[in-house]
Amino acid sequence: MHRLALFDLDNTLVDLDVAFQVWTAEFVDEHGLAPEAADWLIALDQAGHPHRQVFFDMVRGHFALSESVDELWSRYRMRMPYLVRRRPEVMDGLIRLRAAGWKVAIVTNGTADNQLGKIQQTGLAEAVDAYAVSGIEGHPQA
Repeated sequence: MHRLALFDLDNTLVDLDVAFQVWTAEFVDEHGLAPEAADWLIALDQAGHPHRQVFFDMVRGHFALSESVDELWSRYRMRMPYLVRRRPEVMDGLIRLRAAGWKVAIVTNGTADNQLGKIQQTGLAEAVDAYAVSGIEGHPQA
């Protein structure tokens, strides 16, 4: 019998909340927004908007940005893989599980480019046996 451990990516294996805060500071600076805009963005994110396209539609309208929603969302997806950091204890835990005979996989929702980028940039691709991303499986979300 094989043992299988499945892990979510965001805020389980990687710290998405801290990465989002860094992205927020960069976004505010890049667009010349007032410092309190960062608080608004973080509050909007924590309001649980399930899809980033909805999020960026609200951001675009609130700040009267000239970029399209698709442009904003695309730039976010390209940037986030470079901002997320693997939680410190993750690699040791994955190594120990695999050494004990477990198969280890990541199961995550989201777009292929964003989630695969995070998995690859953090070194998790080499630390697990497999991963499944909803965007690859035909169910892209957030």
